[in-house]
Amino acid sequence: MNDICELCGSSEDLSLFEVSGRDNQSITVCSTCKEQLEDDSKIDETHWYCLNDAMWSENDAVKVVSYRMLTKLNNQDLLDMIYLEDDVKEWAESGIEKIDEDAEVKKDANGNILSAGDSITVLKDLDVKGSSIVAKRGTVVKNIKLSDVSGHIEGKINGTSIYLKCEFIKKM
Repeated sequence: MNDICELCGSSEDLSLFEVSGRDNQSITVCSTCKEQLEDDSKIDETHWYCLNDAMWSENDAVKVVSYRMLTKLNNQDLLDMIYLEDDVKEWAESGIEKIDEDAEVKKDANGNILSAGDSITVLKDLDVKGSSIVAKRGTVVKNIKLSDVSGHIEGKINGTSIYLKCEFIKKM
């Protein structure tokens, strides 16, 4: 095991992370990286700026994890720059969850694609059906969820979960 995280360079709270797809392939990661690698809902995009350096590692397993995380973050600029041998790229892609082609793509009022965990702003006062709550214009809703209801996302305002129409919100 290395004495620094092979992704972000931290030397705090290190452990091994097994890279799926090949036997006995693991890398040394800090607790922050490991938590976010194991739970997509905890991903902090700013933490992963470190991949700008990690993706050039000599260790194929580090490159694979970098490629997979850049794909999750939809960072096309870095994905276009990363170099992987064909077999390593195959390994990296084997661990990426396939996107449901039939799933509705949620877009805000400006046409920006919404993802789970995004923050949005309400564009106009909205009465919430079935309650006395009014989602005021300018209200910020953090950590949204993509709902199964067509044209809607789910978020919390004042601790209450509500559905908001995508046409009345703007991604921050």
